[in-house]
Amino acid sequence: MSMALDERVRSAIAALLHATGESQADLAAALGVSQAQVSRRQSAAATWSLTDCDAVAAHYGIDVMELLAGPTRATESLPVQRRRTTGRTTARTRRTTAVQDRGAR
Repeated sequence: MSMALDERVRSAIAALLHATGESQADLAAALGVSQAQVSRRQSAAATWSLTDCDAVAAHYGIDVMELLAGPTRATESLPVQRRRTTGRTTARTRRTTAVQDRGAR
């Protein structure tokens, strides 16, 4: 059974958020909407419009058709420079890395 289009879009956006290490708040800021609006769309309380899909695709540097195709195609199309290189970087991780770097000198 195939996924409905709205479910494919939500899954693709979730996969892109994960692949880039971005949060819903990061995506919301890029789209000029609130994090709550992104959350409602991702939880299916609201839908992603075609205009939204176009803006999301542009934000991630992929073709909108790749976004509509689902999570696998969307993440495979993600430019290498947009992919996170390691696990999600947090303020704590950055502080720990900085301390380790100072200790290595």
